[in-house]
Amino acid sequence: MALNHPKLHDTLGVSRSSLYYKGKQVIKDWKTKQKIEEVLHEFPSYGHKRIAISLRLNKKRILRVMKLFGIKPYRRHRKPWKRTKTKEYQVYPNLLLITALTNINQIWVTDFTFIWFHDRFIYVATVMDIWNREIVGACVLANHTSALVIQAMISALMDHRRPDIIHSDQGSEYTAKIFQDFCISAGMVISMSKKGSPWENGYQESFYDKFKIDLGDPNRFDDLGELVYDIYHTIYVYNTTRIHTVLKMSPREFAKKISSS
Repeated sequence: MALNHPKLHDTLGVSRSSLYYKGKQVIKDWKTKQKIEEVLHEFPSYGHKRIAISLRLNKKRILRVMKLFGIKPYRRHRKPWKRTKTKEYQVYPNLLLITALTNINQIWVTDFTFIWFHDRFIYVATVMDIWNREIVGACVLANHTSALVIQAMISALMDHRRPDIIHSDQGSEYTAKIFQDFCISAGMVISMSKKGSPWENGYQESFYDKFKIDLGDPNRFDDLGELVYDIYHTIYVYNTTRIHTVLKMSPREFAKKISSS
């Protein structure tokens, strides 16, 4: 190897041991780079903190190697989504601002997003338990009527105890009487974000941001059924495998850890 050349260290004016160290460090950094790329291949939206947790390495080392090789996680540029409302509806206060979170199935938040697929929109509604950030219910439809959000709620209630509070924004799907009657009849107290305040439902906003990155380009699928399958699979991976920044593990791993402690 070039590092073993007897005259190289004399020419550079450094000790032979330092050359060995630098050579080993380059190899170590390259191997770390490869490991980082493997993680990003599976989870493109991971930042250096999640990568460090996944690889069980120091986050400063991961950040240094990423900067060294110019590695950056994929960042999706979001387009603004505006909803128009013309009808009067029942407005409920934001109970998330005054309620202490203490248990699973205490507070659920719900929202929906859209996916552009072969010249049309596909809509995905989800329900999240904010205690462990798990997506407890989901529904995929070609429209965003109240049926979309109610079916997401039904799917959540099939496998989980009803929450004390259900929180949403003031989208027409959630202010519709049929949705509100459904929640009240199920024994849930309704909570809503203020109009034009998406950050008050930031749990879902954050989830969709990473969800669309991990889902990838929907148009790689020729068949809608394949896309729908991958949507549910991506949600499953999020719940069971994907490391959540706040939890330092997946939502279900967190719930299992807390319940066994």
